[in-house]
Amino acid sequence: MARKSALTKKKKTGYAFGIFTESLIYNMFYTYYLTFLNEIVGIQPKYSSIIIFISIAWDAITDPMIGNYTDRAGVDKRKVMKKSLLPLGIVFIVAWTNIGAGFDSQFLKILLYTVISMAIWVFYTLYTIPYYAVVAELTEDYDERTQIRSLSSLLNAIAVGLGNILPALVPTVAIILTEKYEANSYAVIAAIISVMAVILGFICCKSLEGVYEPKKAPDGALPQKNTMKDTMRVFGEILKLKPAKFFLLFVFFFLATSSMIQANLTYMVIDCIGMDYDTGIVFVILSMVIAMAITVPIVEAVAKKKDRRFAIILFLSIACVGEVVLKIVGLDAQVGGFKIMCVLSPVFLGIGAGAFWTLFYSMGYDLVELDEFKSGMRRESVITALPQFVQKFGSAFGILMAGQLLSLYGYDSSADIAGSESLFPIVTDPKIVNGMENISTIIPAAMLFLSVLFAILYPMTRARFNALMEQLQKKRNGEEYTAEGLEKLL
Repeated sequence: MARKSALTKKKKTGYAFGIFTESLIYNMFYTYYLTFLNEIVGIQPKYSSIIIFISIAWDAITDPMIGNYTDRAGVDKRKVMKKSLLPLGIVFIVAWTNIGAGFDSQFLKILLYTVISMAIWVFYTLYTIPYYAVVAELTEDYDERTQIRSLSSLLNAIAVGLGNILPALVPTVAIILTEKYEANSYAVIAAIISVMAVILGFICCKSLEGVYEPKKAPDGALPQKNTMKDTMRVFGEILKLKPAKFFLLFVFFFLATSSMIQANLTYMVIDCIGMDYDTGIVFVILSMVIAMAITVPIVEAVAKKKDRRFAIILFLSIACVGEVVLKIVGLDAQVGGFKIMCVLSPVFLGIGAGAFWTLFYSMGYDLVELDEFKSGMRRESVITALPQFVQKFGSAFGILMAGQLLSLYGYDSSADIAGSESLFPIVTDPKIVNGMENISTIIPAAMLFLSVLFAILYPMTRARFNALMEQLQKKRNGEEYTAEGLEKLL
């Protein structure tokens, strides 16, 4: 029988609130940073997307090191999380200031915001890898893992809303501030988000007291290494697990899809749907959040009835078909004069995101037991870091593609006056508008199709996990065990 956690309902809720720290910062960055660099700092889109790609790729490189480190005996994941919170909040605020807008050189702007962005993601990862990995240490129960992640994902819908709606208030903040400071309106919103992220992160850390204990090294064991070579060796061992390859490709293509759509939201609202920014972005974000909130409990129920693999295939397929339909109908569609796509278009992203964030990490946790069965070791943080590594590259790839495609379709805001966040010029060139629509519909649909395909090839079902746990328990108890029936996994 799989071991259940010692988390009470109160502790589970406290842990789940930790998603706000991760999600608030993640969503403001992914939705608005490309626009901020383009319109406020005055960097050309093709370079803005490269800044984001470099910073997230750098973070992806640090993921395995941080994951391997936090798996070491004696390392307290809770303390690592706690120590990262304050630096994360401070650097995040700095990232949204317009200190580089006055530079004439594109190179200096690119260099400055690349370094700042890289710092954000290092502290972000120091928090998120232990945050997600700790669940695999607290419980081995298949459904309880889904339940914990489902509660976290439900709160994530609120966090997504706040992380997207609060920055939409930038024009309002600019009116309140004097002309001297209005260019830093994004920094004001970033400060509000940072304070919330830090406080709720501390609540999460507090909830783990008494239920989480750091791993202890066996008597006489040598100190564990944490070199890059050792980390890559461990990653190589995890990649040899048959389900890992399909799981990671599924993750990559979903995150590329999601980040491409998010990075293009501002342009989708103004130029494709044809709404005022202030009104349109609120409709879009609320619709996405409500879709996520409705999707999460349904996904949990389907996963409990069938299994996680079936649920993720079902809901991502719905999202994929929806994106194709949006392109066929057109984002400028109206019903009775109302621009209906400000409500309908984000629904499919909400369905996909609700399903992915509810099931993604719990699907990864199943690899912990598979790795233990094969290697005799439990490496929760490394197995959490590996999908994070791929997740970051997928997200960075999606934003890079959004920026490069904007430039390819002919959009360039670098000639505009930088320093005014209300400066979102309406695009009238049909070629550019059509390109922006493609970035929000048919191109992400193609990547989402690949994500679904690799989810279908992912072999870890509930039945196979239960069979694995039965043999793993025998191995732990020193009894005779067999790999018969686990060929699809091994």
